[in-house]
Amino acid sequence: MGLFSKKKEETKSCCCGGNCTPETMAQAETAKAASGVKVLGTGCAKCNALEDAVRAALTELGMDTTIDHVTDFTQIAAYGVMTTPALVVDGKVVSYGKVLKKDEAKALIQKVRT
Repeated sequence: MGLFSKKKEETKSCCCGGNCTPETMAQAETAKAASGVKVLGTGCAKCNALEDAVRAALTELGMDTTIDHVTDFTQIAAYGVMTTPALVVDGKVVSYGKVLKKDEAKALIQKVRT
């Protein structure tokens, strides 16, 4: 019958399924090294809610920092993040997989920047 003799498909070890090139990985690493505040996510409602909470936290802290919203999966994977939304402060992933409240985001930003 041959039901149990199927060959397993080989999986690529790369985080993006093997579709990345050295150029895209170099760009992702360069973007990763840049300081600032970044929200990693596809642009869904949760990602936008995290961005709003971070913006309110930065305003309350009196920091005039722009927030980059990273939607490119290659750049997100370069941070080692597999669950979005995620928050990156000065190149360090401080939260992933949940929407932070303003006070939680404020505490994380203060912790990294002090």
